[in-house]
Amino acid sequence: MDADRRNRILGLGLPIIGGMVSQNLLNIVDTAMVGFLGDPALAAVGLGGFVVFMCQALILGISTGVQSTAARRKGEGRSDRAAAILNTALVLVLIVAPLLSIVLIQLAGPVYPYLNADPAVIERGVPYLEWRLGAIVFVGMNFAFRGYWNALDLSRLYMKTLIIMHGCNIVLNYALIFGNFGAPELGVTGAGMASAISMAIGTAVYFVLGFRHIRTDGFLRCMATRAETRSLVRITIPAGFQQLFFAAGLVAMFWIIGRIGTPELAAANVLVTVLLFAILPGLGLGLACATLVGQALGRREPDDAYRWAWDVAKITVALLTALGLPMWLVPDLVSSIFIHEDSTRELARWPMRIMGLTMPIEAVGFAFMHGLLGAGDARRVMIISIGTQWLLFLPLAYVLGPLLGFGLLGVWLWQGLTRALQSLLFFLKWRGRKWQQIKV
Repeated sequence: MDADRRNRILGLGLPIIGGMVSQNLLNIVDTAMVGFLGDPALAAVGLGGFVVFMCQALILGISTGVQSTAARRKGEGRSDRAAAILNTALVLVLIVAPLLSIVLIQLAGPVYPYLNADPAVIERGVPYLEWRLGAIVFVGMNFAFRGYWNALDLSRLYMKTLIIMHGCNIVLNYALIFGNFGAPELGVTGAGMASAISMAIGTAVYFVLGFRHIRTDGFLRCMATRAETRSLVRITIPAGFQQLFFAAGLVAMFWIIGRIGTPELAAANVLVTVLLFAILPGLGLGLACATLVGQALGRREPDDAYRWAWDVAKITVALLTALGLPMWLVPDLVSSIFIHEDSTRELARWPMRIMGLTMPIEAVGFAFMHGLLGAGDARRVMIISIGTQWLLFLPLAYVLGPLLGFGLLGVWLWQGLTRALQSLLFFLKWRGRKWQQIKV
């Protein structure tokens, strides 16, 4: 790989990674602030945040749909059509998201007690959840813009907006949770309100940037054709379902591990936290790969598109291998940041090592999965992701863990093997090159 291609990948991917890291740091700050209110408040925010992610999953697929179709138009030299796709995506979000919010808010009160029976958690969790669910329209628009900025090599705008939005969220949390700056002291409800307002601010910033940078390309002045809209929806829906089933699969995994024991569940929570943070560079470079592949196909250069995924895979493997080394070499040092019980830290030791060893395999999966998404092959990605998680991993994880008694180590070893299989399937689909025939 020559220096120009490497710099192109890093120039596109690093701002995306920076934005993702800022999001994780924000979550840590949010958790720390709410933690001052006690365990029920912390539980309400933690559970509520995860439920919100599941509820938003379907509409979050709009980011993949916009990125794949807009990158293809960018490669064709038709930036005006890329803007038309963004305009259509924003209209679709404006139609679908408020209806989704209304339904989910009505269900929040009746359903929440099934998620947690503690009255103190319910009292705090329902208002928090309602505020977060009310902001789904802003979340959807944010992700539509993000997909567009990534597709047009403007990921730096995405990163800057995230930093502004997260900064607003921290200030609003401080004001509304604790009653500072003359604001009312709203506790957990204030945290939900702060997140909703911050998301609205982020959307407003994106609109300002749209008028500033892409008004001449037709921002808010033209709509996608019927064929372009079909492509947008065809990619968005499978991508949304993939995220929905991934989130639900995590819930199912935690339920299975909870059947093994509470210490195992605590260790698994830390393992997932470490994993989700460590793979951020892989996700960021994967999004860059989707853009590069889409633009190359738009230029009618399928061989170049094929090479981009391989080049991204090389960089991602090197980076995630380096991040995985501490997990393999000093697992107790990594887990001790979160785990203070020796027995629980021992439970996490070998699963952490397995996680470190499989990081290069995860890297391969990220590169080729996002390459397929960039080519518009979201349906096959959805089938592989859901199939390996729900038909292979979860059923056998239950057998290996609670039934046969192999514990957390057995579950985590099986997870590593299924993730390796998933990466292999993405690699084979990429090498087969059928994705080159997809019209977007």
